[in-house]
Amino acid sequence: MIAVLKRNAGQEDKEKVIRVIKEENFDVHPIQGVEKTIIGVLGNQNNRTKLKEKLMTMSCVEKVVLILDPYKLTSWNFKQEKTVIDLGDDVKIGGSELTIMAGPCSVESREQLLKTAEIVKTGGAKILRGGAFKPRTSPYSFQGLGEEGLKILSEAREKTGLKIITELMDIEHIDVVCQYTDIIQIGARNMQNYSLLKEIGKLNKPVMLKRGMAATIKEWLLAAEYIMNEGNHNVILCERGVRTFGEETRNTMDLSSIPLVQQLSHLPVIADPSHGTGRWELVTPVARAAAAVGADGIMVEVHPEPENALSDGPQSLKPEKYYSMMVEIAAISKTLYSFESSEKKIAYV
Repeated sequence: MIAVLKRNAGQEDKEKVIRVIKEENFDVHPIQGVEKTIIGVLGNQNNRTKLKEKLMTMSCVEKVVLILDPYKLTSWNFKQEKTVIDLGDDVKIGGSELTIMAGPCSVESREQLLKTAEIVKTGGAKILRGGAFKPRTSPYSFQGLGEEGLKILSEAREKTGLKIITELMDIEHIDVVCQYTDIIQIGARNMQNYSLLKEIGKLNKPVMLKRGMAATIKEWLLAAEYIMNEGNHNVILCERGVRTFGEETRNTMDLSSIPLVQQLSHLPVIADPSHGTGRWELVTPVARAAAAVGADGIMVEVHPEPENALSDGPQSLKPEKYYSMMVEIAAISKTLYSFESSEKKIAYV
């Protein structure tokens, strides 16, 4: 449930409400809105009626709303304002602009990563992606450079000003990954690694949660719930395609999930057409489509020499293809944003 405080409620009122909730052994998740304070309440469903009655007797409480959705913290019922992840330096995810993350699947060498970072920056992306720890289907495939790769990513950030996103695979790597990255990526294989999700939920670091290879929307949102239930509400969702009967593409890109999840949740949703298709020639068309359906961001793989890439070469864009894609999706995003602004103006006339 959520308790909505009145507009004139102060800090003392907020603390009093939180104290009452905790006395009934419920967890508290306060959210400070623009106009009102909302306090999320999670815990034993059997006692919620008693708690609701207590809260409604308090003069500072405007209303108490029961949330029937299985996912509580991720839903619009819990938070009426869209979540915007602010990384600093005017880089935001979930705001009014389409955010682009680009870079190689894996950090292979200092030369390769720094060269790619310059390409990514020149094209207009704000976030550099690159794997230092790589989960691979085959144990004989390249597994990443580990901390050495993280250090190279950090150097690229210093040289270009790009923010960094890299994948975290294991609880044992949390400290070292957090030392270098701006966003923690949880890959599809770990979407339901609940022990890992709980641990990153204790961090004050943005997390991008990829949809599992066969996960439903409900399972995906509940995985995000694990992170948020531990206190970390800076969660980004990433649609990267699901496994179906098709063999012509790596996965089947579920573009419908993007506007659907945006209807269900206040969290930003980005698209990964590289993993969604597995074929470089399909990346740009699907990126255009993702921008058109209203994705908050797009993640693509870029490599200066895809034919020599140690992982995911067939789905990586060469620099010139990446530059072309950026021009095309920028045009779509600009048109959509202008159209939305016009609609808002018309609505107020």
